[in-house]
Amino acid sequence: MRGARQIAGWLALAACIGCGPSSHSDDPDSGGGSDAAAADATTSPDATRSDAATICNGDPAVPAPASCAALGVVIDPVYAARYSCFDLGPVPGVPPQKYGGLTLLPGTCQSTLVIGGEANDAAGKLYAVQVARNAGGHISGFMGSATVRADGAFNDGGVVFGPGGVMFLARYPNNELGELLPGATTPDRIIDLNLLGVADSPGGMTFVPAGFGGAGAFKIVSWPGGEWYTLPLTRAANGSYDVGTPVAGPTLTGGPEGFTYVKAGSPNFAVDSMLVSEWSANSIATYELDAQGDPVVSTRKSFLTGLTGAEGAYRDPDTGDFFFSTWSSGADRVIVVRGFLPIIR
Repeated sequence: MRGARQIAGWLALAACIGCGPSSHSDDPDSGGGSDAAAADATTSPDATRSDAATICNGDPAVPAPASCAALGVVIDPVYAARYSCFDLGPVPGVPPQKYGGLTLLPGTCQSTLVIGGEANDAAGKLYAVQVARNAGGHISGFMGSATVRADGAFNDGGVVFGPGGVMFLARYPNNELGELLPGATTPDRIIDLNLLGVADSPGGMTFVPAGFGGAGAFKIVSWPGGEWYTLPLTRAANGSYDVGTPVAGPTLTGGPEGFTYVKAGSPNFAVDSMLVSEWSANSIATYELDAQGDPVVSTRKSFLTGLTGAEGAYRDPDTGDFFFSTWSSGADRVIVVRGFLPIIR
């Protein structure tokens, strides 16, 4: 199946140490939220902060990461003057090929990154690795070696913490949704999305952050077809979530995987938008949003090109930095783009 995915991707392309964690809350924490300059200062004590250094401890001795230029990665000219791309490299201790989605643990100034390894395989796992923040609070590298945090069989581009601290996982190619309760090392629930009419098979998923239309809604997108859905969730007695009838949305191009939200106010983002990792197209795209937090297909723009297998997508709430992972047959890595405003939570 893995080989089939890679072949299908090429065919489709041809055709077309910080602060400690805070406790979990009941609000979705997916690296989204309202960007600092776009929020009213009366709505949050963080609303006036202009840099992560005001709340996150960093180490001036942390070396700067390498530029993405050596990888052939290029930020589109529309955005290049305001954003910078850096290569954090492979994650020590994670198998070198086929990364899945990625996220920081919930909380302020987190120093633990969770990332999927052996993505799409039955042997897949979720790994945890410590990250190093520089003097400005920006994550600039990894410390030590990653360790296995939980079983992550068939993990894909969607790895996200949701309400109640529940971790949600896309499971490709099984067309399933996995749920891990806080502290779990194996899924507490696996939901068959085939039975709900979802097209094979979700890659990316996240919750619409506060401050956006559709805030709190759970969104997923299937690879390779780009079918977009809103999944209604209802909390079950054990703390996991039942899934209701999916609401179909637009169809995205490029073989979409992970995605994340950007509030109006970051440079060259005049309206609420999202960033989408396009695995098949080897790129990152932007879309403007509608009132439900769904992408407007006609507004697609290129943000970054020259990748090999863009996979996960996540934004650090404390810096606004955009992280994505890669999935390929070579040495995979984590890449970060800086220039976005910090996020208000």
